[in-house]
Amino acid sequence: MKSTVILLALVAGAGQAAQAAEPALMPMPVKMTAGSGKLIIDANFVVDPGSANARLTPVVREFLARISRQTGVPFSPQPPASADARRLAIQCAGGPAYPTLGEDESYTLDVADNEAHLKSATVEGTIHGLATFAQLIQPGPDGFQVAGVHIEDHPRYQWRGLMLDVCRHWMPVEVVKRNLDAMAAVKLNVLHWHLSEDQGFRVESKKYPKLQEMGSDGAFYTQAQIKDVVEYARDRGIRVVPEFDVPGHTGGWFEGYPELASAPGPFVLNGRGSGNSAMDPTKETTYAFLDGFIGEMAALFPDPYWHVGGDEVSARAWTSNDAIVAYMKEHNFANTAALQVYFNQRLLKIVQGHGKTMLGWDEILFPGLPKDAVIHAWRNHQSLFDAAAQGYRGIMSWGYYLDHLSPAAFYYGNDPLSGPGSEKLTPEQAARIMGGEACMWAEMVGPNTVDSRVWPTTAAIAERLWSPKEVADVDSMYARLAVVSRNLEFTGVLHRANYQPMLDRLAGDQPSGPLKVVADAVEASGFGTGRNGRPAVWGPLNRFVDAVPPESELVRSMEQAAKRFVANPAGDKDDAAMLRVQFETWAANDAKFQAVAGDNALLNEIKPVSKDLSALGVAALRMLDYLTANQPAPADWLTEENTELTRLSRPARGGNRPPAAAQRPPGAAAAPPAAPPAPVPTADVLLAAFRPVKVLADGLAKK
Repeated sequence: MKSTVILLALVAGAGQAAQAAEPALMPMPVKMTAGSGKLIIDANFVVDPGSANARLTPVVREFLARISRQTGVPFSPQPPASADARRLAIQCAGGPAYPTLGEDESYTLDVADNEAHLKSATVEGTIHGLATFAQLIQPGPDGFQVAGVHIEDHPRYQWRGLMLDVCRHWMPVEVVKRNLDAMAAVKLNVLHWHLSEDQGFRVESKKYPKLQEMGSDGAFYTQAQIKDVVEYARDRGIRVVPEFDVPGHTGGWFEGYPELASAPGPFVLNGRGSGNSAMDPTKETTYAFLDGFIGEMAALFPDPYWHVGGDEVSARAWTSNDAIVAYMKEHNFANTAALQVYFNQRLLKIVQGHGKTMLGWDEILFPGLPKDAVIHAWRNHQSLFDAAAQGYRGIMSWGYYLDHLSPAAFYYGNDPLSGPGSEKLTPEQAARIMGGEACMWAEMVGPNTVDSRVWPTTAAIAERLWSPKEVADVDSMYARLAVVSRNLEFTGVLHRANYQPMLDRLAGDQPSGPLKVVADAVEASGFGTGRNGRPAVWGPLNRFVDAVPPESELVRSMEQAAKRFVANPAGDKDDAAMLRVQFETWAANDAKFQAVAGDNALLNEIKPVSKDLSALGVAALRMLDYLTANQPAPADWLTEENTELTRLSRPARGGNRPPAAAQRPPGAAAAPPAAPPAPVPTADVLLAAFRPVKVLADGLAKK
């Protein structure tokens, strides 16, 4: 216990040192200068909305509730003014009744002794300014306070979104709402709601009730719930854009209305979907149905943008239907791509007829598509640049696929206006790129795990889409992300809160401490890496890989400490002390873990990982001794250890992380296995712990 306390203190000290360099804000503002004084946040703190704008009432109420959770101080929604009141005064010019693409989202914030002033042209600007103010609250000599500061801020991109798939694994309303709260905290402004799939149709239709009655397994949103979520999002400055994917990924439609399908069925929601579902584009009844459905749904979603999907339409679904093949021949369609162009042309008129602007994955780009349509690029940067060069507006999701569980640095390094080909865009063409969206596909997440896959990583993406392009220092991002991750808990997301309970569930009636030591040292691997961490995508989400976060804060802090120590072994002793404590913990942990694991089937797959971790700890302690004594390690021993580190860094069934070009198609399900899958080997969980040890080994190799 004593060693654990020492380690935590050292890690906390390192974090405080990083935090002292700059405020832990994310996204970083455009301009920020330190001021004088400080505003104390206590029971005398009041917010003066200063406006009759009705939209500000729920905004201020939620802001006070959020900072009350953050500080533990109870605030009255409308506290009486007093002589010693500490005031945040809001000056909001007005703005639209519903968040609007391209509106003025800027704000200025000034904090001084006992008062702060927040100015904006719109309610959305006020919401963003309040989010920054909440991040500025820190404990100090006089309790919670905000240091004097002047901030001028506005977004770089106008479209900053999160796509949430609620079809493959169902996400109840409370999951959606808590993620909306976190989105607002980092200034995201679009919820792209993926509502239909092979695995389920998730919205109540009163016009076509068999959609949800037969296509949802009982898990769907009522129309009242949809309206409630849209209003909830509006009060957080977030637009809601629905996606009903057509003509592919439509298996969920067909159980209730098989006449829409290009194949005869049967249509069974088995969790996986056939991957070959597609609507029949040759029937007039298909378009009549879509017209009626879109007309009904358009009334629920006030945003003018309507996502039609349009991706991955199975050619086989059409070519295996003799009537469709005959129709193609009769109308001189050279191939199924031409047939999809025809479908999209018909669909576009329906969408426009209901007052909506068509948005779809980049497969919808075809000759003759009106220029007000928006292209959603997922395959690569080039599809985004091609669309912009042809006169279309676009948003990017390539490089923002959260289900790959890539490091935050990977997502942070992707910019909608970077990559080969961006230099060829004229300023006018570049201006058509409106922003981007992080994508959370739900093959391998559920209500208890989705938060840990979205947060805190999406905060880094939010900064890329908001802050100036020059804000790009990865070390600064990670230092701030660690603090922002903790603060996001006060919004209500459970990315940290669910971690320990999931480990406790795995441990059963045994102590979970030894299991947590292993979990803290590993990182879950994601979709598309060749090693998904479970024998079946659609199995229960209750395994070790589900509990483990995509990145280990502990391992990253150890890696940084190891780099500093190798560079100067005689320097700061705190780094060496922190590393030694942790390596000792690893070395001694396997005996404890094996006793806890026993015959627990859910822990059997982790036993080899635990043994590897213990061996790493032993080897690292010896490396630390050589480096501390400034002595070279025996060459044969060092070669052997480097071989072992190479094994850990290259798991048997896949690479460490998806390469930059590896993007899974939106919603694509893997093909069914040819044979029952084998148990998950050690290689299916990335042993991140090798990284700091590798730093020490490389340092020794230079001696």
